[in-house]
Amino acid sequence: MDLDEVMPAIEESEESEEPSAAPNIFIPGTHTLAEDEVLEPDESVYVMRHSTGVDWPCLSFDVLRDNLGEERQRFPHTVWIVTGTQADAAKNNEIVVYKMSSLHKTQKSGDESDSDDDEEDDALDEDPIIEYRSVPHLGGVNRVRAQPLPSSEPLPPPTQPYHVASWSETGKVYIWDVRPLIESLETPGYSLVKSRSSKPIFTIDAHGQAEGFAMDWASSGASSIRLLTGDINSKIFLTTSTVSGFSVLSQPFTSHTSSVEDIQWSPAEPTVFGSCSADRTVQIWDVRSKGRKSVAGIDPAHESDVNVISWNKGTSYLLVSGGDEGVIKVWDLRNVQKKGTSSPTPIPIASFNWHNGPITSLEWHPNDSSTFAASSADNIVSLWDLAVEQDDDEMNETSDTKDIPPQLLFNHHQKDVKELHWHPQIPGAVISTGADGFDVFSTIAT
Repeated sequence: MDLDEVMPAIEESEESEEPSAAPNIFIPGTHTLAEDEVLEPDESVYVMRHSTGVDWPCLSFDVLRDNLGEERQRFPHTVWIVTGTQADAAKNNEIVVYKMSSLHKTQKSGDESDSDDDEEDDALDEDPIIEYRSVPHLGGVNRVRAQPLPSSEPLPPPTQPYHVASWSETGKVYIWDVRPLIESLETPGYSLVKSRSSKPIFTIDAHGQAEGFAMDWASSGASSIRLLTGDINSKIFLTTSTVSGFSVLSQPFTSHTSSVEDIQWSPAEPTVFGSCSADRTVQIWDVRSKGRKSVAGIDPAHESDVNVISWNKGTSYLLVSGGDEGVIKVWDLRNVQKKGTSSPTPIPIASFNWHNGPITSLEWHPNDSSTFAASSADNIVSLWDLAVEQDDDEMNETSDTKDIPPQLLFNHHQKDVKELHWHPQIPGAVISTGADGFDVFSTIAT
């Protein structure tokens, strides 16, 4: 007998039982929760779903690569992330490396698919094990980004650095070496060297006291690291590295007229990057161009602030953008306006007005070039597939579902969700951060 099964009273056991009512499906924009109603997840559509609490909310995080293998399918999973806190006082903030292990497959009531003895452990529905190491960070952390590592190479040995950058609300960008924090979680008895792990190895002061959110590492070799940072005063600075250390180029990139909200290096051209801004534009830049001005752009890209962008690694001419008005747009960058020409403003190849709040994060799937994930201030993480087309012959629409885009695969609810990332080594796994902590999940849709 299931523990949560409600048995009828004895005096009513001989009476005919009414079949239990099917649960109501909540559709954003169509349904509204009453004061006494709460949303309950449908576990049958999750392959894995875990939530972890935190001491302080985290606006941003990034996935850390590990040596556990590529394309991992077998449960339980382990994920590594790095994040930064938004504490009650500047001095109480931290950079935190989390190891989340024992991420088991979701147990489904009445599911007989995992009955084989050799797969019995895969179906356990236990709480994950959360371990962490942290270092002090002055100021709330607006954004965290980890140095990209090639999928063909293992994690650097403990003697070599694994760089992470953090945007502080104080206006400084710090570069950290988190490799010792990882090693201390992996190796029992490992002694942290405070001089290496407790302080940043480099500080970017070029932004003055102007804080920012935009930041992205270039996918380059360990001896030639490049980091872009953009601030609320519309300036973008480039930091480079050589064997002798980091240095910041003194002249900023300055085509935006308002706060720079997000930055992405091109996945195909090592000198090209894109940015978006509260000035409603998306700009394309080449670091070789004189004058530090953009070479092309989309003006306007949205009706309001452009909050986030993501550049497709599989199809390098596709870029997706998310606006403060809640709209997601997909652009073909072969149609963008080159500076100095009179070409018309490009039209997005796809546009989705599904969310009811500002878009807070976007990311293309690392291996499927038609799929992306988005998060919004409406407390929803949505998964999309551009390859899906509406088939009128197979549609069985109701008044509630007729306005759902066919490209929408899935909605996941999380309070005040701020940022998400696909896990590059676990197919279909998504990690997101919100007001109450982190969610780690994968669905039958991906």
